[in-house]
Amino acid sequence: MANAEKDVAIAEITDKLRESGAAVLTEYRGLTVAQLSQLRSSIREHATYAVVKNTLTERAAKEAGITAFDGHLQGPSAIAFITGDPVEAAKGLRDFAKANPLLVIKAGVLDGKTLSAEEITKLADLESREVLLAKLAGAMKGSLTKAAYLFVAPLSQTARVVDALRQKVEAQGPATEAAPAAEATTDVAEGGDES
Repeated sequence: MANAEKDVAIAEITDKLRESGAAVLTEYRGLTVAQLSQLRSSIREHATYAVVKNTLTERAAKEAGITAFDGHLQGPSAIAFITGDPVEAAKGLRDFAKANPLLVIKAGVLDGKTLSAEEITKLADLESREVLLAKLAGAMKGSLTKAAYLFVAPLSQTARVVDALRQKVEAQGPATEAAPAAEATTDVAEGGDES
């Protein structure tokens, strides 16, 4: 490969690493072209899978500021450049590796953080973004319902107390109106005797 071609290849890998939210380094030794095509199509929605040259990838990773692949760039390597949901891409890689043990997940990077092969497997065990968002929305709805009840409860209690007082006044109303009239008559009668 000529130096100009190498520089272009390094720049291309560097750009892909920078544009991707995550990347997973794999070894594909022994996989057929048909199996690699199957892997590409299974993760196509969330990632692109590209065979890379180790020395060029090492230089590109340094330029992109990624140290996750240090020490792992040996043997036939390929990278899944993840631009979609990293959980779904990790699930696709994990499931393919289970069905095809020749695919070895070596390392990865997610939002600038280095991931080991075990951490990528744990990432694959998470629920998808849509499921997590649905659960969060359900929890928030439940919290809002509780909050609304707590805000309405004092108003409801106050309304019941006011209604109870109104009913009590209505029930005792004629008796309390007669009492002030009787007191007024008594006062006038007492005042008339003194003059």
